[in-house]
Amino acid sequence: MLKKRITSFIKNEVVLFCVIVLAIITCFFVPIDSEYLNYFDYNTLFCLFCMLAVVAGLKSTDVFDLISRKIIGLFHTRRTVILALVFGTFFFDMIVANDMSLITFLPLTYIVLHTTNNDRYLAFVFIMQTIAANMGGMITPYGNPQNLYLYSYYHIDSLEFFGILLVHTLVAGALLLICCLFVKNDPLTLKDDSAIQLNKNKLVIYVILFVLVIATIFRFVPYLITFAIIMIVMLFLDRKRFREIDYSLILTFFFFFIFSGNMARIPFIHELIFNLVEKNTLVTGIISCQLISNVPTAIFLSKFTLNYADLLVSVNIGSLGILISSLASLITLKEFLRHQPKKFGEYLILFTSFNCIFLAFQLLVAYFF
Repeated sequence: MLKKRITSFIKNEVVLFCVIVLAIITCFFVPIDSEYLNYFDYNTLFCLFCMLAVVAGLKSTDVFDLISRKIIGLFHTRRTVILALVFGTFFFDMIVANDMSLITFLPLTYIVLHTTNNDRYLAFVFIMQTIAANMGGMITPYGNPQNLYLYSYYHIDSLEFFGILLVHTLVAGALLLICCLFVKNDPLTLKDDSAIQLNKNKLVIYVILFVLVIATIFRFVPYLITFAIIMIVMLFLDRKRFREIDYSLILTFFFFFIFSGNMARIPFIHELIFNLVEKNTLVTGIISCQLISNVPTAIFLSKFTLNYADLLVSVNIGSLGILISSLASLITLKEFLRHQPKKFGEYLILFTSFNCIFLAFQLLVAYFF
């Protein structure tokens, strides 16, 4: 019975299982101590829970189904709908962090594709949205967490910040557009066009909570206050939604913080990156992102270099590459496996291929502009 449960857990939670294994392995190199408490971005963890709870509540009102129909009715065809979803993620990420942008848009994307018999495009669109989320927010200091940290740490002028990443943002947008233009522009039809009944009272409450979470992401409201409000409201209004929160995603972030924090403290890794950063900050930053992801890389390498321009570029375009280079990529993978669990291998190959192509173009831009 225990063996069956473990097998079922690995099969259903392959991402979480892998991150737990990686975290445990690094614990042999870095024994657990009080420093572990500094690994976690508590604002991210609490905002993640709050956003997942609010999105679960919004789903229950059927507002995503209504929005998906509006999108289909407005854009009509497969290509234009996919462009709207991808660039919606791209521009929304300029307002909120990349992970929150994906949590908001991925459920909507699934509904749009599933209700129009286009499930075969799910992997492609999810991958494009992940790239859009990682690349769209890099032009603003608050679009990605690593940007906010470096912007404050180096006291970078806003116009200079914008100028450093403008070309990379434009190139990312152009590449996304080119990729999406290869999608056949066939008309879309709904599998079911029956009337949708919105729970308007509940919708208003969840929209207010959604705005509250956005304000918390911008740090206008302390995350503990938002967490307490959402807990109280949902306990009295809609406690069933607590069962629909993806707790395994929160645990994935939790263990990934342990893994990346430990990696930065392993002497061999620390010494290797220290030696490399003196030679080439840009390349070292990108390599480091593939090892410990983008946010820990920004924090870690900022202690070794004054070349903030190359470091800023590296931790943004370094979000491209393999799955662990950005936590946002783990969010997309989790959502994809929820709908198509048997296509992990196919997704991984497609994800890595597109990300490496985008990264190669961004490296060319970094060296020639």
